[in-house]
Amino acid sequence: FSYVLKDGSAALTEDGPKITITQTDVRAIQLAKAALYAGTKLLMEKQNTEHVDRIHFAGAFGSFIDPKYAMVLGLIPDCDLDKVSAVGNAAGAGARMALLNRGYRREIEDTVSKIEKIETALEPKFQEHFVYAMALPNKVDPFPKLSAAVKLPPRKTVSQDGVAGDAAPRRRSREGHEGRRRGRE
Repeated sequence: FSYVLKDGSAALTEDGPKITITQTDVRAIQLAKAALYAGTKLLMEKQNTEHVDRIHFAGAFGSFIDPKYAMVLGLIPDCDLDKVSAVGNAAGAGARMALLNRGYRREIEDTVSKIEKIETALEPKFQEHFVYAMALPNKVDPFPKLSAAVKLPPRKTVSQDGVAGDAAPRRRSREGHEGRRRGRE
């Protein structure tokens, strides 16, 4: 099934193609935003940081996404909305700076030499953050600053063992299923 965002094929609106969104589209968004959020959360933990003061979006994507909707999706962590901004083509600007100014080039090289590579696939907490980030905006992380601007659904509570408060096993064991079936016969 799909949800029609724009029906350009209708008789009165021959101004473009039909635009729909499907469950596959929603899942792709969930996977992408969960990976981004989980990576951000992992970096925050590595820096012993519980919240961010400012977020800069770079590139074309960052120039066109609304900060509030990015936060509602759970793409980025909670932050004051007025502290989220687009910086445009940061890579291109940095390349021009490095090419035209030796001082900037040395500063960039110095910064690059201090970068610590983190393999998210090898980090035990990444998968946990990823699973929680699949929910919109997030299964467990509070978004108090966003909540001041938008009504959010209630969060799930998570116990010490990492299980969500309302979590129940999704699949029954084969033995349990066979036993229940025999009991009905």
